[in-house]
Amino acid sequence: MTVINSAARQPTKIDYASPTQFKFNITKLPKVEYFCTAINVPGITLGFVQQQNPLKDIPVPGEKLTYADLTMTFLVDENLINYQEIHGWLTGLGFPRDHRQFSNLSNSGSDRFPTSKSNISNEIGKVRYGAPNAGGTLSDATLMILTNKNNPVTEVRFSDVFPVSLSGLDYNQQAIDINYLTATVTFKYSIYEFANIGSSTTTEVTT
Repeated sequence: MTVINSAARQPTKIDYASPTQFKFNITKLPKVEYFCTAINVPGITLGFVQQQNPLKDIPVPGEKLTYADLTMTFLVDENLINYQEIHGWLTGLGFPRDHRQFSNLSNSGSDRFPTSKSNISNEIGKVRYGAPNAGGTLSDATLMILTNKNNPVTEVRFSDVFPVSLSGLDYNQQAIDINYLTATVTFKYSIYEFANIGSSTTTEVTT
């Protein structure tokens, strides 16, 4: 019979997570992060396959994770500066007018952290030491989780973030109360990981 030490299985922290205790930082959007009002930790899904069996098919864990979108809501300033930050990023990626819009975005600065590398050749066929530096087209982001006393406890680090959609702004002269304009932006990214505050490595928690 297996003996389980129940005392060692008790939680050491019994405070609940507050949805209002967070700080979001995205390297490429300094004017947007200041007005951030809502952010999510995206869900993840692991696919599976059905293993054939004469009696009942047995589910077997898959090999690839699917990450949900990173979604942020922010208050729009009256000059629309923070809104234009994201609009310009999207415009550069889509370059609807001419190809120079994308090149301008690419040359806007290698402001990704901590994955940017300065010794990588961008010339096709001569890439060394890894993938080409995406420069200004991508950014990294960090969601800092705070305690009820506003002390940082955990970081959620997103790599290679870029926007894929930006909601519109609805003006209305018939509005009775002033509800300041908000916008929602949806990001894609390569991966996100949890890390201890100030640590250069990510944490993996298993039971």
